[in-house]
Amino acid sequence: MTNPERPPEDVPTEEARVDEALRLLSGVPVELDAAVKRLSRGSGVYAWWAAPSVFPDLSGLSNDSVPSLRMLYLGRANSLRGRVLRNHLRHSGSSTLRRTLAGLLTAEGYRTTWTDRVVLIAEDEVRLTTWMHTHLRLTWAEAAEPTTIEAELVRRLHPPLNVHGVGPEHVQVAVVAAKNSYNASSRPPEPLREP
Repeated sequence: MTNPERPPEDVPTEEARVDEALRLLSGVPVELDAAVKRLSRGSGVYAWWAAPSVFPDLSGLSNDSVPSLRMLYLGRANSLRGRVLRNHLRHSGSSTLRRTLAGLLTAEGYRTTWTDRVVLIAEDEVRLTTWMHTHLRLTWAEAAEPTTIEAELVRRLHPPLNVHGVGPEHVQVAVVAAKNSYNASSRPPEPLREP
C-alpha cells in the first residue's frame, strides 16, 4: 500500500524535474542549424543564448558549459521542434522573442506592417532569422509538464528578454521599451469614412 500524499520514490519531484531541466539548459548551447535537426516534437523548455556583445546593456546568466555565452530568453513548448521552427525562426506574429529582438534591433531598420497585429514584413522576417542564426544559440530540455518548469526557471534565472514571470526588480526597462516601440510601429488602417 502506498501513501497517497507521497509520490513513489521512482517518480521525480517537481524540484527534481526543474533541476534536471536546468542542468540540460546549462549544457553546451547548439548552433541553430544543428539544433533544428536535433529538436524533438516532445514538450519541454528551451533557452536562447548569445555573447555579451549582443545587447551589451542587458545582463544574463552565464552558461555553465560555455561561460562566454549568457542566457537571453527562456520559454516552453508543447512541441519543441514546432515552437522553434514554425514560430521563433519564422513568424514575428507568433513569437514574443522575435518581436522583442526586432524592437531591440531598431538600428537595423526592421520594418513592420499590420495584419491582425504588428508583424515584420516578409523580407525582414528572413533577415531576422538570418541574424538569429548568426548570433544566437539554443539549449533545450524535454519535460512532460513544461509550464510549471518554465515558470520556476524564469522566476529563478530572470532571463533579460523575459518580462512575464520575473520579479519586478528584474524586468529590463530597455526590453519593455523595445516591445512598446515594436508594438507602436504599425497600426490597423483607418476605417473608410462615408461621405
